[in-house]
Amino acid sequence: MTPALTKKQTKTLWRILIAFALLLCVLAYQQTQPPAVLTLTLYLIPYALVGYDVLLRAAKNILHGKIFDENFLMTIATIGALCLGEYPEAVAVMLFYQTGELFQNYAVTKSRKSIAALMDIRPDHAAIERNGQIIEVNPEELSAGDEIIIKPGDRVPLDGIILTGTSELDTASLTGESLPKPVTEGDKIISGCINLSGLLRVRVTAPYSQSTVAKILDLVENAAAKKAKTENFITTFARYYTPAVVLVAAALAILPPLLLGEPLTDWISRALIFLVVSCPCALVISIPLSFYGGIGGASRNGILIKGGNYLETLARTGTVVFDKTGTLTTGTFRLTEICPADGITADQLLAWAAAAETASTHPLARSIQEACKQPVDQTAVTHITEEAGLGVSAQVHNTHVLAGNTQHLIRAGIAVPENLPGGTIIHLAADGRYAGYLRFSDTLKPHAKDAVTSLKQLGIRNISLLTGDTAAAAAETAEELGLTSYRAELLPQDKLAGLEDLITENTGSGTTIYVGDGINDAPVLSRADAGIAMGSLGSDAAIEAADIVIMDDDPAKVATAVKLSRKTYWIVRQNIIFALGVKFAVLALAAAGAATMWEAVFADVGVAVIAVLNAMRTLRYAENTPQTRTAE
Repeated sequence: MTPALTKKQTKTLWRILIAFALLLCVLAYQQTQPPAVLTLTLYLIPYALVGYDVLLRAAKNILHGKIFDENFLMTIATIGALCLGEYPEAVAVMLFYQTGELFQNYAVTKSRKSIAALMDIRPDHAAIERNGQIIEVNPEELSAGDEIIIKPGDRVPLDGIILTGTSELDTASLTGESLPKPVTEGDKIISGCINLSGLLRVRVTAPYSQSTVAKILDLVENAAAKKAKTENFITTFARYYTPAVVLVAAALAILPPLLLGEPLTDWISRALIFLVVSCPCALVISIPLSFYGGIGGASRNGILIKGGNYLETLARTGTVVFDKTGTLTTGTFRLTEICPADGITADQLLAWAAAAETASTHPLARSIQEACKQPVDQTAVTHITEEAGLGVSAQVHNTHVLAGNTQHLIRAGIAVPENLPGGTIIHLAADGRYAGYLRFSDTLKPHAKDAVTSLKQLGIRNISLLTGDTAAAAAETAEELGLTSYRAELLPQDKLAGLEDLITENTGSGTTIYVGDGINDAPVLSRADAGIAMGSLGSDAAIEAADIVIMDDDPAKVATAVKLSRKTYWIVRQNIIFALGVKFAVLALAAAGAATMWEAVFADVGVAVIAVLNAMRTLRYAENTPQTRTAE
């Protein structure tokens, strides 16, 4: 739906229409050849009506030391035209300038409203039960552990876990996913979604300040502050460009008459046309709007980009590095094989593993707990220690148990068998002796292959994998997806070193992007030219460290982000080339006396309107990605 004009825009439109009608009347009356003073007075009426705010802004800016802007240029050009007796041209320039400004303001308003509509996810209230009655409170008043009730049609106010009820959630505003997401008891839900059908009772897991919706709104609100290099360049360019053209215009008006004896009025006219053309508003408005629109278009697709600078970085992507578990794979591991050493039963090996991993939140630990049929005696498990990227150790009854990867056991001086089958392996040792291993299988995300294929189609040839998983598991994933290279069995610091190596290897081939989800990915996400985090299931640390957040954890959205950034950057370049090309051409014509005030108006207002309308195309980006959903 097209947004209506604001009150200010409506007022400006009426001023333009009335001033235009008055101009036509004065032009008709001028045919009767009235006195010169009366003619000037009559032209000043539509001039003042349509341009008084421009004149006031110019005066205020001069008083505050801000001289060289578009208001100053329009004021000097039109007053100069009046002084030369070019009354219709003076009114027409101001009239068309205001018309162009109206179109620009309308376009910017429409863009902002579009983005606001996309990000209109702030909850108005939260419903809680007190004394047998359901009342509405401010979501900011609640804390973790509180229970809330979410009725059909209500927006989910806080992150939480469903205690009772089943329903479907509309997550489109967060993830770009058009299909409703089914949820039931025990499922996690995030704030900002809309409850479509059933009544839900939810236990809050985080206060509003730490909720998903609060983080998203903070990211979007702060995105505009992180300007792209192109934006900063245009701002700096305009700062020096405008005073420069004013000096050139002054020289154009004064020097030829003084040095060559040319008519003063002709060169003043050329200088005034030169001033009208020189206004840089086409660039100053359209370039930030392009990046702003790109961020809005990304949010429509469930991609949160924290600033225009990251859009520019994405556009120059030459290398993409993926984490494996939770990024390319589901992170849902299935125990496929139990291989105990001699003298140890499979049940015993599994029981030790379940006990040692009882305090771990790692996906493998959860799979072990699910596979172990006997409940773990928590009182019998003591001295649990976990080493990030390696494994755990614990005292289980009277047995000291180690569970982890190959490096974990080797560091403890325990030999590990070689030539093991592919997949993810957890080795176990009991009282310093090798006890066997558990093998797990992880499944690729539905769109993992699409992600790699799409990136290759975009011309990105360096697509690598950095993982803490075994070499066999990494090799299997890399081969299945067609990745360029992989590095496995990496500790968090090793991942950082691996990324540094890849950056060095691919120097000169574009920027390096890292895609991850775990807390151990946070340093790597920060080091990459741009870090992309999976936002739905990803850790808070990864999301905070990342520059781009994919809300539905779909790896195919990485290619979508790159496509969108390239489109945005191309539109920015189009506007720069078009605006400067037209302006410099008309400036040359103005200096040569071959351009009229009407060409000058087009070179300023017309170019600005076209550039703004072109910039708005970034808002309308829509990626047709498959809508297959993973099993919840």
